[in-house]
Amino acid sequence: MARRDDWAIRLDASDAAEVEAAVASARARGIAMRDLDRESFVLPSLASKIRAWARELDEGRGFILLRGFPVERLGEENAAYAYWGLGLHLGIPGAQNPQEELLGHVADTGEEATNAFVRRYRTAGDIAYHCDLADVVGLLCLRGPRSGGASRIVSSVSVYNALLERRPDLAARLYEPFLLDSRDEQRDGSPRWFPVPPCRFAGGRLRTFYHSDYFRSVVRHADVPPFTDDERALLDLYEEIAASPDLYLDMYFEPGDIQLISNHVILHARTAYDDWPEPERKRHLLRLWLSLA
Repeated sequence: MARRDDWAIRLDASDAAEVEAAVASARARGIAMRDLDRESFVLPSLASKIRAWARELDEGRGFILLRGFPVERLGEENAAYAYWGLGLHLGIPGAQNPQEELLGHVADTGEEATNAFVRRYRTAGDIAYHCDLADVVGLLCLRGPRSGGASRIVSSVSVYNALLERRPDLAARLYEPFLLDSRDEQRDGSPRWFPVPPCRFAGGRLRTFYHSDYFRSVVRHADVPPFTDDERALLDLYEEIAASPDLYLDMYFEPGDIQLISNHVILHARTAYDDWPEPERKRHLLRLWLSLA
């Protein structure tokens, strides 16, 4: 994939103009972002391309990088509005935290990266391999960092196949539930952890949900048993394989880039970054969790 560029799609001038026209039309009618739908955010030509992107995410390689979203011409407020409208054509947005935030802001808020239980996207630290709780995660880059901050992706199918080859005795455990820590973000009365099987077959295709930090931290709860030696070996080997330079692909975002990833077949991580000192230049991404529709 590093030698190919067919996964990087550049929006042309007519695509960008269509997005800008959709924003202008919806804004002129006084439609708030929360009230937008596909019919009110009109993308007559892009809509067919978006359907093709959805097929690529669901049935193809599982990731796309769009380039040339008109962030600079729209300004950040209208870019967020446009990104939301584009996302509605791709799927149904889902809540990303107990506050039911639908459009997430990925930026360093100054929280301590060494705190094991802070949400890592609110720091400049690295983020371990994981999947999100949606069919697709989308990230729009408004501003990039001074250096670092690579988005690292790897095929969960390739990781599984490599693990099956090296330790077939461990692979079956992936079809039994691991406990996922809620990391103290649960709503009142909701469980502090819940069981999630990392692997399942659906329609003859392998689907994966893996979350390194949240699988590992659950043993902090007194009512959760410690990992067995085989479970610990499985987690360690799975992540060792995912971290192989032969398997992963790094992307560096520029303003106007939109990364779309299928959580079912792709694991994603992030390397640490060095941010700009000026507040107005700091790295800022917008995130959507989407159920494909």
